[in-house]
Amino acid sequence: MGARILVAEDDVKQAWLVRLYLEREGNEVQVVGDGRAALDRARSGRPDLVVLDVMMPGVDGLDVCRILRSESQVPILLLTARSTEEDMLLGLDLGADDYLTKPYSPRELAARVRALLRRSGALGRTDVGEVLSVGDLVMDTDRFEVRIAGEPVALTGKEFAVLRMLVGEPGRVFTRAQIIDRVFGFDRNVLERTVDAHVMNLRRKLEHGREGAGTQYVETVYGRGYRLSGRAAGRPGAVG
Repeated sequence: MGARILVAEDDVKQAWLVRLYLEREGNEVQVVGDGRAALDRARSGRPDLVVLDVMMPGVDGLDVCRILRSESQVPILLLTARSTEEDMLLGLDLGADDYLTKPYSPRELAARVRALLRRSGALGRTDVGEVLSVGDLVMDTDRFEVRIAGEPVALTGKEFAVLRMLVGEPGRVFTRAQIIDRVFGFDRNVLERTVDAHVMNLRRKLEHGREGAGTQYVETVYGRGYRLSGRAAGRPGAVG
């Protein structure tokens, strides 16, 4: 079964090519040509994934990304002609789940879309109904929800995947290379700083509104990687 995908791209030829490749895989694709239309369509159509060109008239893709992330957890893939590390990290900081630098292969774009849809559950999942808890942190992978002491924590798809990896084995240290392999899959060009950026955002969200809460969960093991803190009470298990 395909997914509902919104493509925001002002280059007509690029938009047609993206649509062609994504529809070949059975997805329902809607295309808009500017940022305001992207916001309107995302709000009304509730897509499973959004593909955003950064350079668009009116509201650019980065602003659209920031606004959408404040309103929902829809997976977001950025398309950008900006190839510097700073530009990439900015997109991730604003809530994007992945990015692709122009010029790109349509086949690679389709593969990245598939990966994001699998992680979000839109193409089916292997952990349906799985609810894990560590201390007062609860992860519901079926609903794509995280709560701390009953309060919801909004995470991007990548942040959720990193946290799920850590929650699965509390206390185990995962290297950046292992996180890249499990969370980013086929993309071997991911930088270690990309992992650091996701972990930094994850830690900040876990700490939000609860002084010191993040240090109960995500710890840096210098020279090695990251782990779920041993101070978190108990081990993960199914919740009633």
